[in-house]
Amino acid sequence: MLAEHLGLPYIEMGQLFRDRANEDSEVAKQIKSALNSGELVPDEIAVKALHEKLARQANRAGFVLDGYPRNQAQMEGLTTTIDKVFYVKVPDEESISRLLKRGRADDTEEALKRRLQIYHEKTEPLLSQFRTKNLLVEIDGQPAVEDVNRTILEKMNEQ
Repeated sequence: MLAEHLGLPYIEMGQLFRDRANEDSEVAKQIKSALNSGELVPDEIAVKALHEKLARQANRAGFVLDGYPRNQAQMEGLTTTIDKVFYVKVPDEESISRLLKRGRADDTEEALKRRLQIYHEKTEPLLSQFRTKNLLVEIDGQPAVEDVNRTILEKMNEQ
């Protein structure tokens, strides 16, 4: 919704990986294996996939990136400037409940619990870096999607 409001491309890394997992290649097998087990897609693959996607967006005024970076190596592989990071906070139990309702093949309860464990270990530490750089905006993710979107838009306008 934010990307649509801003008129910018939306880059969702999870969807990018799911699309790549359907290809017939060794990289696709690695991506599919990571998605199905709840592990992170290997950093080299994630960084390269993002760089390839950004190269196709090179003449754009910006983009909205969802699901990246997931760890320090991916953060270091980010070659573009980040203007703002929205951290939409949702309790783990609620996250699992919502994600199971999506009905994706790789959204098993076991895989989701593993993703959350990795999130707490590898991704949450990045928040302090974004906070230190004054880029982090924390949003309560428990209200309805429309309300969360409205809050994000309000926070965009405050800056």
